[in-house]
Formats: sequence, C-alpha cells, structure tokens
Amino acid sequence: MTVTSIRLQPEIEAPLEKLARNLDRSKNYLINLAVKEFIARQAMEEIRWAETLPALKSVQTGKTVSGPEVLAWLESWGTDKALSKPE
Repeated sequence: MTVTSIRLQPEIEAPLEKLARNLDRSKNYLINLAVKEFIARQAMEEIRWAETLPALKSVQTGKTVSGPEVLAWLESWGTDKALSKPE
C-alpha cells in the first residue's frame, strides 16, 4: 500500500473527523472508501458516454425507432406473440 498526503479544507476535515468517530472508523478508511466510490462512478460515466456516442450517431443518420414500435415490442414480452426487437 502506498502513502499519499492530502490537504483537506477545514469544512471537510471537521465533518470527516466527526463521521470517523461516529462510525468507529479511521479517516483513512473513509477517504479510501470515498475515492473508491468516486472512481467507480467515473468508470460508469465513461461507459455511458461510450454508449451514448453511437446512439447520437444513429440519430444524426436518421436511424431511430419510434416510441409506438418500442412500446408494442415491450408489451409483447411474455406473450405467445412476442415481437422481435425493433431495428
């Protein structure tokens, strides 16, 4: 494990100290947890953006599916007459 020094602003330090006491955890534990969650959230944002770009390109080229087509497809799920995914 490596050591990284950080400077916390006073408005972060005091609540962090209180939270660490209340949860009976170290500030180090809480900071690591916060950073880990932030990294996971950022990774999800990157995935969403990677999925959004092709979708935007489809819209720009006119390749879309109408709302009624999607609704009909969804309503057919679980029936004997399930429709194929709209293209």
